[in-house]
Amino acid sequence: MSSSGQTPACQDLFFLLLLFFLRREKKKSNFLPSFSVGQLPSFPSLHRSPTARVRSQPQTKDPRLLATVTNAYLGTRVYRDILHINGVYNGAVGDTHRADIPSPVNVRMMVPGTDSLAETFTLNTRTGTFSHVLQATDCAATHQIYAHHSLVHLMAFSITIWRSAHATQPITVQLQTPFVPKSQDLDLNQGPDFQGAHYVYGKTLVPEVEGGPCPTVHMLWTPVPQTLTLRGEERQRSWEFLTAVAESEEEAKRSYSEGLALIAAGSLHSSHVHAWTMLWRGCCIDLDGPLPLRQALYGCLYYLLSAIPPRGNPGFLFHGISPGGLSNGTQGEDYWGHVFWDQDTWMFPNILLFYPEAARAILEYRIRTLEGALRNAQEQGYKGAKFPWESAATGREVCPEEIYGAQEIHVTGDVLMAFEQYYCTTQDQKLFREDGGWKLVDAVAQYWCSRMVWSEEEQCYHIKGVMPPDEYHYRVDNSVYTNAVAQRSLNFAADIARDFLIPVPEEWVDCAKKIKVPFDAEKKYHPEYDGYSPGEPVKQADVVLLGFPLMYPMSSEVRRNDLEMYEPVTELDGPAMTWSMFAVGWLELKEVQRAQSQLNKCFSNITEPFKIWVENSDGSGAVNFLTGMGGFLQAVLFGYTGFRITRSSLRFNPALPNDINKLKVTGVSYFGNKLKFAITKEEIKIKVIESRQDPLASPLEAVLEESRQRFPLCEGQSISIPTVAGWIQRSSAETF
Repeated sequence: MSSSGQTPACQDLFFLLLLFFLRREKKKSNFLPSFSVGQLPSFPSLHRSPTARVRSQPQTKDPRLLATVTNAYLGTRVYRDILHINGVYNGAVGDTHRADIPSPVNVRMMVPGTDSLAETFTLNTRTGTFSHVLQATDCAATHQIYAHHSLVHLMAFSITIWRSAHATQPITVQLQTPFVPKSQDLDLNQGPDFQGAHYVYGKTLVPEVEGGPCPTVHMLWTPVPQTLTLRGEERQRSWEFLTAVAESEEEAKRSYSEGLALIAAGSLHSSHVHAWTMLWRGCCIDLDGPLPLRQALYGCLYYLLSAIPPRGNPGFLFHGISPGGLSNGTQGEDYWGHVFWDQDTWMFPNILLFYPEAARAILEYRIRTLEGALRNAQEQGYKGAKFPWESAATGREVCPEEIYGAQEIHVTGDVLMAFEQYYCTTQDQKLFREDGGWKLVDAVAQYWCSRMVWSEEEQCYHIKGVMPPDEYHYRVDNSVYTNAVAQRSLNFAADIARDFLIPVPEEWVDCAKKIKVPFDAEKKYHPEYDGYSPGEPVKQADVVLLGFPLMYPMSSEVRRNDLEMYEPVTELDGPAMTWSMFAVGWLELKEVQRAQSQLNKCFSNITEPFKIWVENSDGSGAVNFLTGMGGFLQAVLFGYTGFRITRSSLRFNPALPNDINKLKVTGVSYFGNKLKFAITKEEIKIKVIESRQDPLASPLEAVLEESRQRFPLCEGQSISIPTVAGWIQRSSAETF
């Protein structure tokens, strides 16, 4: 808990405290206040200074922009009357949405009869805890709310009251809660109390597909009294309140009992903090640069880490990450909590770089929904598997508008690109040989081949009637991004078949080799699709994605032309991830200041004080927009560093803007090793900080591209090399 706004100094990681303050009169408790933001400590290796408070003028009147409290299974916004469960949806097909669960943690705290209260709201990203503090001259009360990171079926809040030494009067805190155990999405029934907790259970009302299951939700919660009193003889006292939610009565009761045991031991919150400490220990992005950039990075990383499963056995089946996360997704909001390409293209690479185990859970979700994808393709008259544009629990298409599900087919290639990136960084053959990965790869390759038609005129394969990532255009032929990602899918399918000594169908090779990828040889750029005219408006990043993440082969001249062609015609107020990809492109070309000007556009999508992203800079679209956060993180993790995941190496080619003197990335995972990179404009230091003793942990070496010098990477030892292009590879691997 932090009520001061100051963050403890730490050697390799600094944490973001986002606060707002209010001096209020007793009758103005519903007023949403102006904000203050707690600054980050300075770059550890250079100097340290105390955290400062910076007052900002705007006031938030939009409850959507309040802090979120989530783990991989449960999520809500603070002071919201509903919560959501990962994978629990209600409604059929296009009406499928996250089921609203009434939230017992929606409690507001007041101290009546006390004048001149100072009120502080804090989101501590170091501990994953939201705090509300009421401070008077002789007493204070703190309300903490959190979704337990490792015990994912638990949400909790606590109230702590303490007094100064000279005060003796009883202090009473009022608790206001609108909680009613009813839901528009579940048929809830009251069960018998359990260990002092109230209990309700019930099924969702409408299955996602006809004849499909309706999940059952079980919830136990500690009753919340109207008041809590610190008696005159007490100096301080805390009260803790639990909510346990699960899809079985046994799991709900087991989790609640475990929470009670931790409360009795005084370690419920500390066990949650420990889980976050271990999570942060495994990853860090630290830079010596502008404070707003550092704050934005830590906000993005915090919200994304809040959404991933804990390490080890999480105790539930993970159902992916939606654009707005678990805090959003009720009917008519934030795309109903559906999973898009946003997960696989925009969020996944960041997660993979630090936590391959969590990345694997995302891929396992796609494997479990493969049967639905097979049905989608079959219903449209194609072979193999077509992943839905919008996915929920089954893998069937649940997009409310038919045009997207029918035409925005690049998502199938986006899914397979995530599998490829995972395979290239882990060599986890078990996922493919035993756990369903190969079946998915094979089905995607079949789909792409069946989706292509041969053009006698052009002597190549076409993919017709699609919507590209640029959703301003539809029913176009040969979307350059769609065709390029299809080609990449087929090449990966052939590569992995060879690795597993499986015969490669000639059709895969032929289609990959002969698919049309539109290119204007005269203007030396890639038209977005057949018939695209330069200057036509574009909704979001599309052609620029050829360079990254697709890494489609092209010269620097063509890469530059693509960027210059599409930058001025791309919607300025469009989706938040767009400008991150322009930034990556300019960083590839070493145009660092031009890259930074693109990245700076993203700041108009970041709201204060809790760094909640909005999808569009005008405030419309999804909120807590993890997609935009994922793109922003990639601009640093893959842009500034130049990281590129290839079949045989992890390449690097750093490019730092003028106002960034040093970048440290700690916890990069590669073949079972954890790496730390410290990059300046003159030098790169690389260190293996952890090497697991398992078959996937291979000895590594760094290779410089131009000189081909090799530097062995040994655990605990650091190497220093010039800031030039190179790569990390297995020590036994051959250079290329």
